[in-house]
Amino acid sequence: MAAAAVTGSTSLYSRFPQFSSSSRHRQLSISCIAVSPSPIPSSLAAKDRGVYNFAAGPATLPESVILKAQSELYNYRGSGMSIMEMSHRGKEFDAVIKKAESDLRRLLSISDEFAVLFLQGGATTQFAAVPLNLCKSDDSVDYIISGSWSDKAYKEAQKFCKASIVWSGKSEKYTKIPSFDEIRQNPDAKYLHICGNETIHGVEYKDYPEPKNMNSILVADMSSNFCSKPVDVSKFGLIYAGAQKNVGPSGVTIVIVRRDLLGDAQPITPVMLDYKIHADNASLYNTPPCFAVYICALVFEDLLDQGGLHAVEEKNIKKSSILYDTIDGSGGFYVCPVKKSVRSLMNVPFTLQNSDLEKKFIAEAAQEGMIQLKGHRSVGGVRASIYNAMPLAGVEKLVAFMKDFQARHD
Repeated sequence: MAAAAVTGSTSLYSRFPQFSSSSRHRQLSISCIAVSPSPIPSSLAAKDRGVYNFAAGPATLPESVILKAQSELYNYRGSGMSIMEMSHRGKEFDAVIKKAESDLRRLLSISDEFAVLFLQGGATTQFAAVPLNLCKSDDSVDYIISGSWSDKAYKEAQKFCKASIVWSGKSEKYTKIPSFDEIRQNPDAKYLHICGNETIHGVEYKDYPEPKNMNSILVADMSSNFCSKPVDVSKFGLIYAGAQKNVGPSGVTIVIVRRDLLGDAQPITPVMLDYKIHADNASLYNTPPCFAVYICALVFEDLLDQGGLHAVEEKNIKKSSILYDTIDGSGGFYVCPVKKSVRSLMNVPFTLQNSDLEKKFIAEAAQEGMIQLKGHRSVGGVRASIYNAMPLAGVEKLVAFMKDFQARHD
């Protein structure tokens, strides 16, 4: 349908007589055009956008979620407002954030023993919030360093407590996770911190260590594999995750924290980093990232519609297996350095035997509609991030391209 247009011209001063007569020597004329954009067909699909987005984050979102948000963007469910305009304390957004929490609790079977928080600042802010909330400045804490993100978390924690490295994979270029018997934990550590999935290096925990100290807890940064598979939340004292990998856009960070750990933050803790304040105010102490929370709510609903996280995990295993099998079956043309038992289902890093071909590989893939395949700047190579919303067709197209590229350059 053609866009409707209304035009008109009027004198500014005839419409606004309060302007002084001294200002009227300059007559201004304003022309207005009101345009109603043509609606985008609801049949628009991710594949119609012309690309498969393999970015590590912000990452691709489910087609159904994007289209739902599009349909509700201008007038959210008859409210006369966009979700971006309404009060975070109004009944409409209150229903959104409550449903987001309820659906997340269903997905991960989170008991009332835990508070669920929707916060700002990204997971990097939690690198400071965790020690500030869970220990005192002279307390010991343990960190397993399995990649760049756990290393950053450790370095930040050193500012607020006595943080120690109990194992590091740096000498082996972060390609493995240790046997848990190898980890020499501090018996007095207040918590043991891990990164559940290293986005840059492609290393993922398939099981989780237990703190040796009976009074200690396990803390995990799960930013890049959050809601990609079932997790027994009861094994943890605290889980935190930036949303922009699997469950939403950037701007919101989810914290799941045991309630008995709240209320003993260090005196220097900024108000916005105190978990108890956010828990007491149901994540509404200040204006939350409303639109990001809304998208998360749509994603949680979509994950439930798929059958929950067991069904989602099966899809992720299938996608990653196809890609890893292609790498391992290439006769060394492609190489994934990560130990097979801890390869990530989410982030697949690999190199080409002839590194001179990597730039060409990435450029040709982009020409074929497969974008954001360049490895992280700290490690180079190629990285395919295949989060929940990456369709199987995207991985199959990448694999077909990889085989064709090898045939042309082997």
